[in-house]
Amino acid sequence: KRLELDELVGRRRQLVAMRATERTRMLQAMASRVKRSLQRSLTQLDSQIESLEQAIAQLIENDDDWRGTAQLLQSVPGIGPVVASTLVAELPELGKVNRQQIAALVGLAPYDIESGKWKGQRTCFGGRAQVRRVLYMATLTAKRCNPVIRAMADRLKAAGKAFKKIMVACMRKLLTILNLIASTGQSWNPKLVSHSS
Repeated sequence: KRLELDELVGRRRQLVAMRATERTRMLQAMASRVKRSLQRSLTQLDSQIESLEQAIAQLIENDDDWRGTAQLLQSVPGIGPVVASTLVAELPELGKVNRQQIAALVGLAPYDIESGKWKGQRTCFGGRAQVRRVLYMATLTAKRCNPVIRAMADRLKAAGKAFKKIMVACMRKLLTILNLIASTGQSWNPKLVSHSS
């Protein structure tokens, strides 16, 4: 079941990337015949993506553990079905490891870059890029509708931090919140997560 879920989520990601490419081509196309061809392609891709999303939702719905985890994750403002299903499929460690370990798995843990006496800036690298991508999109939404993430982003912006640093910090905070919720089995509570993450 996990392999099937992983493949379905992976295939959905591939089709979404293909759809983005076709949309770009549509903006650049001049010939009406090419535009019609691209529109047919986009319609087919939309249909396939919708079908895969239904299959993913059904697979998660039929598994008690996955369904419970997905529902808990979606209680967090900024997390929708696509992000929840991606985390269930591609980050099974969620809720089973500590916040430093989960951040490292996703590639959001800062590491020191040093060589001898030379010291560089701390940077994040490695990890599961596909999880990081959906978490990035979720964080953009959470910055608007999640009070904990919005407050953190506002505080960092007021301190003069660059957009990229703000996003990475907020992504790590959101991931920590999701990890806490998955481990405790408790739905979203802004007071709980703001004090314990």
